[in-house]
Amino acid sequence: MTTRTRILTGITTTGTPHLGNYAGAIRPAILASEDANADSFYFLADYHALIKCDDPQRIQRSRMEIAATWLAGGLDVNRVTFYRQSDIPEIPELTWLLTCVAAKGLLNRAHAYKASVDKNVENGEDPDAGISMGLYSYPVLMAADILMFNAHKVPVGRDQIQHVEMARDIGQRFNHLFGNGKEFFTMPEALIEESVATLPGLDGRKMSKSYDNTIPLFTSAKDMKDAISRIVTDSRAPGEAKDPDNSHLFTLYQAFATKAQEAQFRGELLEGLGWGEAKNRLFQLLDGQLGEARERYHQLMSRPSDMEDLLQVGAKKARAVAAPFLAELREAVGLRSFVNQAAAPVATKKKAAKAARFVSFREADGSFRFRLLAADGEQLLLSRNFADGKAAGAVTKLLQSGDALDVRAEALSFSVWLDGAAVADSAEYADQASRDAAIEALRVALAPIED
Repeated sequence: MTTRTRILTGITTTGTPHLGNYAGAIRPAILASEDANADSFYFLADYHALIKCDDPQRIQRSRMEIAATWLAGGLDVNRVTFYRQSDIPEIPELTWLLTCVAAKGLLNRAHAYKASVDKNVENGEDPDAGISMGLYSYPVLMAADILMFNAHKVPVGRDQIQHVEMARDIGQRFNHLFGNGKEFFTMPEALIEESVATLPGLDGRKMSKSYDNTIPLFTSAKDMKDAISRIVTDSRAPGEAKDPDNSHLFTLYQAFATKAQEAQFRGELLEGLGWGEAKNRLFQLLDGQLGEARERYHQLMSRPSDMEDLLQVGAKKARAVAAPFLAELREAVGLRSFVNQAAAPVATKKKAAKAARFVSFREADGSFRFRLLAADGEQLLLSRNFADGKAAGAVTKLLQSGDALDVRAEALSFSVWLDGAAVADSAEYADQASRDAAIEALRVALAPIED
């Protein structure tokens, strides 16, 4: 049986969706949801919006606009789970559980926080001036969004890759502290559509509401045309050859064109197509692709109660996953019923030492791997790739069986073999003495591993 890949993504509800949102997140996410092997979760990130915006009317309007955009863009709510973040109370509770294990040093390295600190220092202000705890701990809330539903793939813009990596770090830390041999959280992978990961705006910088350089997606054809007319171009006149590879306008065209259309447009620019006509070609391309969706968008915006009904159904589906999982996590951290604990033995003061443990994860290509971590968290082994989780699990069982290990040293590293094949490798050590000590540590570590 093929394992279904769980895909999750959301958009912060602080503004009107633009082409960058659509090409960088919405379009690839909708396409991914059409895969029969995909289990897709898409949400309106309205808790995230509170970090960036204190205008309630703007947030409410944006929630409607973004919901209508997903639906007009072709998201099939019967195939996916589509919900508002704020309709899932388990999300903020999980955020707190993760906050309690997230390292402050990890959050100190978050790009958004560092950028705000750097800006304050540059302006001669206190480093933390104007920085809320919401901004600082934003990566933990995003980790909760992802880990609550154990997403395998998270379609994001390139600037959000770090947050997916931080979700992995936080989830792995929770697994290590409370898993007791169980991996509660799947390790997510960022999914980037390379050609359109980040679109340029009117001025060439990243298309962003904060730069006010966006091209609206569904407001009206006139608004789109007006925005396109403001795209910054060079001073080359009609008849002069243009450089497509250094043209923001061409980059935008490329993100929506077929290969044949792209090649033709490139050729025309090189032959001297005027910028005014080039902008008109971009408008025609976008209007042709988005016209029908724009009509659906305006119909949805005129009937908000229909969208509300769909979102309530989505919330019910999402909570059917989140509520029992959170109950498991509460149990794991010790937030248990007194009644269920009545017969449990009283813990002794002497705590058993933590043993070495296996940590399984899934790679971007769908293969499975595992790490063997010593009791202090040091990595002793990293496995080769396995086609499925069952095969990886079978190898970890064999390594814990107590049978003699086939360890083969090579230069300053070593590998572990089973049935004539290498299954896992060590890091490279500084010298042979360190390598040999690591081999001995591996033999000792495998003996007490818990199931």
